[in-house]
Amino acid sequence: KLSRHRIDLLFDPARSSYWVNTDSPKGYVLERLLLQVDPRLEKATVSAEQIRYIDWLLPGILGMNMMFSCLFGVGYVVVRYRKNGFLKRLQATPLRAVEFIGAQVISRLILILAVSIFVFAGTNYFIHFRMEGSYLALLLVAVLGAICMIALGLLVAARATSEEFAGGVLNMITWPMMLLSGVWFSMEGANPIMRQAAQLLPLTHVLEAARAIMLDGAGLADVSRSLLILTAMTVVFIVGGTWLFRWRLE
Repeated sequence: KLSRHRIDLLFDPARSSYWVNTDSPKGYVLERLLLQVDPRLEKATVSAEQIRYIDWLLPGILGMNMMFSCLFGVGYVVVRYRKNGFLKRLQATPLRAVEFIGAQVISRLILILAVSIFVFAGTNYFIHFRMEGSYLALLLVAVLGAICMIALGLLVAARATSEEFAGGVLNMITWPMMLLSGVWFSMEGANPIMRQAAQLLPLTHVLEAARAIMLDGAGLADVSRSLLILTAMTVVFIVGGTWLFRWRLE
């Protein structure tokens, strides 16, 4: 955090030393006050490039856009298919529920990735945001995150009979993700219960992995925990959606 210029001064009483953010006016004031207490303290400096808020915010905005596209795009389409009888006609074919769900995941994934890549490239052209890690690693996180949230949307739509009901359930899912997943602000200082609840949300792990890659240059091994959690969630959502899926309204 100090290297990112997110805190002003760090004091270690065990070593009688402190680290100060030399670019922060508050850090200078805190250093003067600290030395008034004990002038023998040893000073250490940390030099690094400052992370702008837009650099930290951008993964959250892209992730939120992906979340809405995945959940509402798939959820409404499947419910509409069920209402107008399209799924009922598909039931008369050899098509199985898992095949239909898989086709929905792939088709929606291609569209969402195309839009996300376009927005990512366009934003980078105008803002020139920070990108320390691998684009391929970031793409893998985006693919896995999109599949996970598409599968969640299909799980919601598996039994829904109307767009109104599906929309209500999807809003109950998206609003907690938008507030607790760290889209706009960090959850580090939040209540421990809220932080634990955030770990149950797919978007949390997408943003944690994306920010680690973009801001810290993390590799796939460094974000493996987030990738494994997203994979497990995806399997649960797809299995649940396939088991609950019905072709007809009744």
